[in-house]
Formats: sequence, structure tokens, C-alpha cells
Amino acid sequence: ADLARSGLVGLYPATGKLPTWTVAECARLATLSVADLAEPWPEWVLRAADQPTLPEAFGGVHSPQSLAEAERGAERLRFDEALATQLTMAYRRHDAATHTALVRRPAPGGLLDSFDARLPFQLTAGQREVSEAILADLARTRPMQRLLQGEVGSGKTVVALRAMLTVVDSGGQAALLAPTEVLAAQHFHTIRALLGDLGGGRMLGAPEAATDVVLLTGSQSAAARRAALLRAASGEAGIVVGTHALLADRVQFADLGLIVVDEQHRFGVEQRAALAEKAASRPHLLVLTATPIPRSVAMTVFGDLDVSTLAEIPAGRQPVGTVVVDALQRPGWVARAWQRVVEEVSSGRQVFVVCPRITGDGSDGHGAGVVELAAELRSGPLADVTVGVLHGQLASEVKDEVMARFAAGELDVLVATTVIEVGIDVPNATMMVVWGAERFGISQLHQLRGRVGRGEHPGVCLLVNHLPADDPTQARQRLAAVAATDNGFELAELDLEQRREGDVLGASQSGSRSSLRLLRVLEHGELIARARELAEECVRRDPGMEVPGFADAVRQTELIAAGDLLEHS
Repeated sequence: ADLARSGLVGLYPATGKLPTWTVAECARLATLSVADLAEPWPEWVLRAADQPTLPEAFGGVHSPQSLAEAERGAERLRFDEALATQLTMAYRRHDAATHTALVRRPAPGGLLDSFDARLPFQLTAGQREVSEAILADLARTRPMQRLLQGEVGSGKTVVALRAMLTVVDSGGQAALLAPTEVLAAQHFHTIRALLGDLGGGRMLGAPEAATDVVLLTGSQSAAARRAALLRAASGEAGIVVGTHALLADRVQFADLGLIVVDEQHRFGVEQRAALAEKAASRPHLLVLTATPIPRSVAMTVFGDLDVSTLAEIPAGRQPVGTVVVDALQRPGWVARAWQRVVEEVSSGRQVFVVCPRITGDGSDGHGAGVVELAAELRSGPLADVTVGVLHGQLASEVKDEVMARFAAGELDVLVATTVIEVGIDVPNATMMVVWGAERFGISQLHQLRGRVGRGEHPGVCLLVNHLPADDPTQARQRLAAVAATDNGFELAELDLEQRREGDVLGASQSGSRSSLRLLRVLEHGELIARARELAEECVRRDPGMEVPGFADAVRQTELIAAGDLLEHS
């Protein structure tokens, strides 16, 4: 009766042994003990935000006299989360502004000019505009902190490379940090191919402006690693491409002027800082992501970075038709899919087949992984074509060899996990079959689809799923959405609506955990924007983070972010 005195009863998540009313009674007792709880924010912050005190908020959430009181309490708790996140970003921006970077400008007739003169294609208007913004950043003494987001195939690599060449022109070095060895190797080969003899170092007959490009990964041979380390430390290598191996203590640079981070959500602030410490002065930072990011997420997760967007697809990119194949309802369509693969190969083109796992778990009868599916295809419908296998557990040299053979056209079909999700560029690959497509998220399917249609021929993507006709989940909606549009930003918004925000940018596809507990970035965008303005004022009034509540909030936010990073890496 005491619990229901206002006519409102709180409902708490219950278990068999712990009913909701027991939890409610515990919560009521707990709220009595926090009546004198210290307020984390200064009084002026609460006034500016028109928020109740923390004890009032807890009372409103757990023992409200009205629905309005309950909502006001919940709003205060959401506000705390929003302000903590925005304070963290605001102090990061403030910290960056207090450091000095060296001015980096292209040299007339130098490496950038030589590269531009040799480019076999015209930059898009978007690429030129973003490049100008980046070069303007590099010409300042304040370190650049820019996020470059671009649709799959929008030409981010060329824009990033022009920034790297600008830094090399000025006598500095650039480091490109990639999340996987496959992607690091792909970036290395792409950059070398784009540069030609401009990236071959000071070899006999090389252009005067040439620089060296080296690759540094954890699984290299000792000799290859030693040679790469030496060229990075001496400054001979203007561009150093690598994985987490770049963060090791032994890696030294002569003059690190620019850090390019690919797929930022795989790397936390701590990793970026570890690389920055290898530079005599604060290096400029350029972050790349092919995951389209709604503005509300960008403000929350990337609030310490200036955001540039490449939306225009370069000329020559082909459309990719996407078809949903229901394996259980139409098994004949699956047979036709493999027949279609053979037809594509007989036309001189190549095909990706993507599986969600390396080996199947057999839990649903349709859980074939890369290993099993490749064996089935080799002995069955694809017996007459050459099939390669690629996944993360293969040795580094084996992965490199398989990708090199596929890129050279020696393999017709590549059966792979999502190691091919980002950055793999084989223009002759025109078809993709995603096996077990229901196990992937929207953004991931969009990323995968971007691996085909990169040459002169249009692409096709088949989303093969094993969903029952009456499937109660949102999986069928996800597949239909991907098939209906190739607009990555529309798909990112839908992805965000369907899954928890913290995982939209992380490795988890299940959406089971998020660093945001109460805040929903789509629903509470206005609150986040207000918190951002207030956070700027907090930093203006307290640049040294002397207010204990501010310091605690930032420390807690960074700890949660680090925990999420470890879980997703």
C-alpha cells in the first residue's frame, strides 16, 4: 500500500526469485538513503539546464506523485549522461587547442604536385572541397582533428593520401593506422599503386620528390619488421602503414606530422594518444570511416572532431542491384544463385561469397561457415571454377597470398568472412553472395556490398537468408531495407532505430551492450545539443577541470569508452 500511495507503481525487471515489488521496495529504501546525496554539478549548471537536484530526480523516478514528476526525474538522469559525454568531448577539444602542431604545406613542384599531375582521373567536386579544408587545417599551428566520413567508394583514400603527401612535402611523415592486417596490407598496396614510382623511395631513376612507403604489422618476419622500423625511424619512409603494431614502444618516427586512423570506432582515444606521443610536436589527426554516421551520433561519439562528408560517388562507379533470396521458402533460388556465379565467372568476372563465421556451429542446420561452404561449393555447384578461402585465422602470409591471387584474377571466387568488409578493392569483382545474410547488421551489409561494382561492370548482391516465413525478428526488415536503397545515410538512421546506439559503430551486431544507458541519440538529439552548448560554457568557466563533478564525469566516461573498446576489439 505504501508503494502505491500516489496511485503509481514502478515496474522493475524481475526474475523468478526476485519479483518486481521486492525490487521496488529495495529501490524505495535506497532513495531514502540518498536524500543527502552530493550534487555533482555546480548550481549554475542546474539553473541553466532547468533540472531538479539529484535526490529529487531519484525520488521522481522511483516514488513519483505524478507521471510528470517521473518524467522530470528521468530527464535529469538522461541530462547527466548527455552532459558527461559532451563534457568529455569539450575537454578533448580544449586540450587539442592548447597544443601546437607544425605547419604543413605542400612544396611547389613537390610530391603532391607530381601526384596530382599523374592522377588518371578527375577528383570529384566533393573530394576537392574536402581536400581544401584538410590542407587549410594542415597549414595552421592548431592540430587538425577531422573526421572524414564517406560512402563506400566515395574516394576517401585519395583525399587522405593527398593530406599525407602534403606532410611529406613539408619534411614530415604520415602514419596510417588500420584495424586489421588484411586492411593494412590493402592500404599499403593501394597507396603504392596510386603513387607508382613516387612511392618507391630514393631508388635509381625515381623522381626527385619520391618517398618510401612501408608496411608494419605484428606478424611480419623479424627481418622485414627490422627494415620497416629502420626506415620509419630514419625518416626515409614518408608514409608508414600498419596495425596496432605501430603503437609498440619500439616504433619510432623521425618527424611524425600526421596520423590517419581508418575506421575510428575500432580505436579509442588512448590508442590515438599512444601514437601521438611518438611525435616531437602534436601531429595532425585525420579519421576515416565508411560507416555513414547520423549527426546525433557524430555529436555524441565523435564530438571532439570536425566532420567532413564525401557523399558524391566518383565517376565510373557502377550501380549494385541487391536481391533477397529466401533459402527456406525458395530453395530453387539458391541453386540458381550458384548457377549465376558460374555465369559471372564465365564472363571473365569474379565473385565474393561472404559467411558470418569461419566454421559453422550447426545450431540451426544452416550455419555453414567459410570452411564448410567452400568445401561444399568446390565439390558441387562451383566444381568448375577456382575457389579461394580467406578468414582471420589464416597466417598473415597466406592471407596476403590469397588476396594477391584474387586481385590478379587467378581465383574466380573468394569465400570469406567479413575481413573483406572494408577497403578491399578488386575492380573485376562484380558479384557478391552473402550467405546467412540475416546474421549481419544493416550497415555491415551495406559495407560488404560496396566491394563489388568498383570497375566498369555493374554489380549484383544476393542476400541469401534462412529465415522462416513467420520470422518474428527485424531481420527481414533489415534485408528488405538494404535491397531497397543504396543510400548509406538512410540505412544508418534505420540501423540506429533498430539497435542500441553504442553498437552501431562497434563490432557487435547483436546490440546487447551500449555505453549509453538511458540516452537514445535519435530520441534525445535536442537534449544532446543543449548539453553540448552547456559543456562549452563549463570548459570556459573551468578550463583546468577543477570542479570535482566535471573531473569525475570525464573520468567515468573515458573508463566506459575504454571498456567498450576492449569488448569490441
